[in-house]
Amino acid sequence: MRKVLLPTIIFVATILLVMRLFYLQVIDDTLKLKSDNNAIKIKYDYPERGYIYDRYGKLLVANQPSYDIMVIPKDIKDLDTIEFCRLLKITREEFLTKVAKAKVYSPRLPSVFLAQLNKKEYAAFQEMQRKFNGFYIQKRSLRDYQVSFGANVFGFITQVNDKIIEKNKYYNSGDLIGRQGVEESYEEILRGIKGVKYIQKDKYNREIGSYKEGKFDTIAVQGKDINLSIDAELQKYGEELMINKRGGIVAIEPKTGEILALVTAPSFDPAILVGRQRSRNYTMLYHDSIAKPLYDRGLLAEYTPGSPFKILTGLVALQEGVIDENTSFSCHHGFSYAPGRFMKCHCHGGEMQLHRGIYESCNTYFSSSYMRTINKYNNPPKGVDVWSNHLKSFGLGQFMGYDLPTGRKGSIPTSKTYKKMYPGWGWSSKTIVSNAIGQGEVLMTPIQLANMIAAVANRGYYYTPHIIKKIKGQPIDKRFRTKHFTTVDKKYFEPMISGLFDVYNLGTAHGLNVEGIEICGKTGTAENYAKINGKRVKLQDHSIFVAFAPKDNPKIAIAVFVENGYWGARWAGPITSLMIEKYIKRKITRKDLEKRMLEGSLEAEYNKYYPKPIIDTLIKQKLDTPVKPEIKKEDAKPKVTPTN
Repeated sequence: MRKVLLPTIIFVATILLVMRLFYLQVIDDTLKLKSDNNAIKIKYDYPERGYIYDRYGKLLVANQPSYDIMVIPKDIKDLDTIEFCRLLKITREEFLTKVAKAKVYSPRLPSVFLAQLNKKEYAAFQEMQRKFNGFYIQKRSLRDYQVSFGANVFGFITQVNDKIIEKNKYYNSGDLIGRQGVEESYEEILRGIKGVKYIQKDKYNREIGSYKEGKFDTIAVQGKDINLSIDAELQKYGEELMINKRGGIVAIEPKTGEILALVTAPSFDPAILVGRQRSRNYTMLYHDSIAKPLYDRGLLAEYTPGSPFKILTGLVALQEGVIDENTSFSCHHGFSYAPGRFMKCHCHGGEMQLHRGIYESCNTYFSSSYMRTINKYNNPPKGVDVWSNHLKSFGLGQFMGYDLPTGRKGSIPTSKTYKKMYPGWGWSSKTIVSNAIGQGEVLMTPIQLANMIAAVANRGYYYTPHIIKKIKGQPIDKRFRTKHFTTVDKKYFEPMISGLFDVYNLGTAHGLNVEGIEICGKTGTAENYAKINGKRVKLQDHSIFVAFAPKDNPKIAIAVFVENGYWGARWAGPITSLMIEKYIKRKITRKDLEKRMLEGSLEAEYNKYYPKPIIDTLIKQKLDTPVKPEIKKEDAKPKVTPTN
């Protein structure tokens, strides 16, 4: 029996192995397609990317044809290099470098030799293509921008690199992929699905027809169209108002969380990142470390929020029961919170209750309220954590989960923060009282500020901000249709909103009102420091404003941040009023404010320490003209390192 068992096992195993080999080599043809097969050539058919529209159906981003010259190094034969280089206007050294790079990728597979030819270049090459063995044209689609704004919203498309190819097998050398903005967030929806054709070749490397009569060929599927929540006219207007300024504007529809405008300044025309000059233009934008046009200030810039934070200080104090509407604090244009220490106040002084404290932005009132909140538990660490948890329920101190690929958490301190800052020392509410007025260790991004005021407008809830409104053929993500409730009861929002309404009527935004629209808002001024030549220097304050309108049926909530803008009502306040009127009325009646904002400039303020940004040159030059920034001796400035 033992003598028979071993030969039987060997025989059966051999039969199974032969059958498997027969199946793989004769019956299953897919293995041939996956292998590096000399007899089969793969051709890809690239679909158009999905179109991008605004919330009202206005076309923002379409497509235009592009032509790449592809190379298969092993197929290069009998090539007249001089004629080839003259036709494509490249040097012989460039030719050799590109071919060598293609060989490193694969001598047998196609890779991009020269990308994004225009129609004239394509026609000239196509006429001579028969003479250039190993080279062929691959048609693709590039973006065709219908508008000159929204670059930070859209993002751009660029060629994949080796890391992406290695990580995601969908992509091959020369393929395009979305980067930044919605192009990156919705890449898989916008890109569509490549079509594939397998071409049989004979022993002379000539194409003789479809492999297996097209059995394995697939048809390209165009990318899905999407509608953004952006209001194109509002976005454009916001960017115009922010010309010659730096900062961000974020506008949200409170009832849905849809982002109506996402402005960063300075910005640029998205069209400069399309075509043969894309790489040069992107490099210039990337290396502009002063103006930072690629840096989306609305999502990434973490600022001290200043006086708008008093809204939260008051709401938490109301929720914790340490104040009510009638609680009064005496203000003598300042607030003494420790021996020898004093916090200035710019209000009119006297006895302050909640309503007046809000519209006059009284530091004394909110500092006192904050200390009562922290002291409630006779345990500062516990008091700080209770306060911190209330703030986090507004989406602060964390990534918000919106559908854009970049962002920052901001900072909401906890007891751990202060245990690290003051090890072995008994800190108290007096030590950290600057948090009460949005200074101290508190940091917020403009989108967090906008979401905070949207939650106030809704009397205690918000939806995760998002920039998608509709995807053709499918619903938007469920997380954007889910309500998030704050830990502050609804009843406490009404007295706060009453005070915010009178900010326009009696308070710090008096004179910025718009006839026929009930606006609730809050001005803010944030201190601004930077390192100059290694020293910490105070620069001009930032101008901040948050608002929503109308008061009782809010349609827009907005945060505006203007760097080095002096105080809230000087720059951010007027821009806020104009943006609200533009959205609600679709026209502007406050022509006085509009003229001042459109013609106003903060360049002189920025140029005290920062040289003229490259972005100015890039915008004004023709796209096909090489741009070389010139730095004159008289333009030289001290080295500056921003703190934010």
